[in-house]
Amino acid sequence: MSIDRIRATFQASIEAKQALLADETRLEALLAAANLASSILAGGHKIMLCGNGGSAADSQHIAAELIGRFERERAPMAAIALTTDTSALTAISNDYGYGQIFSRQVEGLGRRGDLLIGISTSGNSRNVIKAMEVAKRIGVHTVALVGDKPQSEMCEIADLVLAAPSINTARIQECHILMMHTLCQLVELESD
Repeated sequence: MSIDRIRATFQASIEAKQALLADETRLEALLAAANLASSILAGGHKIMLCGNGGSAADSQHIAAELIGRFERERAPMAAIALTTDTSALTAISNDYGYGQIFSRQVEGLGRRGDLLIGISTSGNSRNVIKAMEVAKRIGVHTVALVGDKPQSEMCEIADLVLAAPSINTARIQECHILMMHTLCQLVELESD
C-alpha cells in the first residue's frame, strides 16, 4: 500500500467526473431526467428505484433523499426503493425467481405516469430489465443509470439514459451518485 495508490484512485475518480462534466449530451440527459422527475412528482405521481448490490444501496439512498430531504426543509416527495422490503423480495424470489423481484413490485405498485429509475453498472441486470419492461407496458416512465456500454439492454428500453463515462464499476457508481445527487438538488429547487 502507498499514498501513490490512493492518489491514483482519487485521480481516476476525478477524471471520470471531469469526463461527465465535459460531455454536453450526458448533462442534457441529466437535466431531462431531473425535469421528468419534477413533473412526475408535481403531478402527484411517485418515483420507484431499483438495482442490485451497490446499485440497491444507491436506490435506497436516493429514495431517502427524496422522501426525507436533500439540502433543505420541504414536503416529502413520493419515492420508494424496491430493494427494501425483505418479505416481498424473498417471497417473490422464492415463488417466481430472482429475475422478477422488481417487476412484480412495479406491476403491483406502479401506476401510469410514475417513474422507475433502474440502476445497473453493466446495463444488463435481468431483474432490472424485466422491471423496466413491465414499467413500459403499464405506462411508467423509465430512466436507466448505466456505465459506458451503449449496447446494453437497458439503454434500448429506457426513455432516458444516464450513462457514466467509465467501464470501471467503482467509477460508474461514483458518477451515478453524483448524477442522482444533482437530480435531487434540481428536483428540490423546483419543488417550491
